[in-house]
Amino acid sequence: MQRTFNTLAREDAETIALQALAFLASEESRLSHFIAQTGITLEDLHVRANEPDVLRAALDILTQDEPNLLMFAANAGLDAERVVQAHATLEGPHERSI
Repeated sequence: MQRTFNTLAREDAETIALQALAFLASEESRLSHFIAQTGITLEDLHVRANEPDVLRAALDILTQDEPNLLMFAANAGLDAERVVQAHATLEGPHERSI
């Protein structure tokens, strides 16, 4: 059986990504991991939090770490598959700046 993902509206995906970024920033070890993986500075993160690359990066980090993905989804009242859908919506042809 082939799985198909319902796509989310970009605005909904961005909202989930902002929630994901807040989740990552809520614990020092998760935030440190995010910064190490993206190379973004904490100062830049404050300024660029709403930028597409930063939002994609937050979902990249979560979708590569199942325990944190499941924890985030539970805390946000979301199904983990919806987070994966948000990631897929925000992914696509683009240039990364972080």
